Amino acid sequence: MCYMMSKQQYLTDDAPHHWISHLMFYTPLMNGAFWGADLPNSPVMLSPQFDGAPEPFDVFMIPAGWWSDGTPDPVKSN
Repeated sequence: MCYMMSKQQYLTDDAPHHWISHLMFYTPLMNGAFWGADLPNSPVMLSPQFDGAPEPFDVFMIPAGWWSDGTPDPVKSN
């Protein structure tokens, strides 16, 4: 498990530099529906970033809704 809840997270040189506050769960490759990933009304997303390469694992992401300082992230403020 990993969490990215800081407003100061840095992903790339391309804008935006940070994404939403979220939790990440690393699992062996599996059917994402077992986690409810990408299903209607589910907050769980299966990240296509790795797609089983270079290592055979999936990454499930769940928006947290709040930054680590307690302020709402863009998901909560919309």
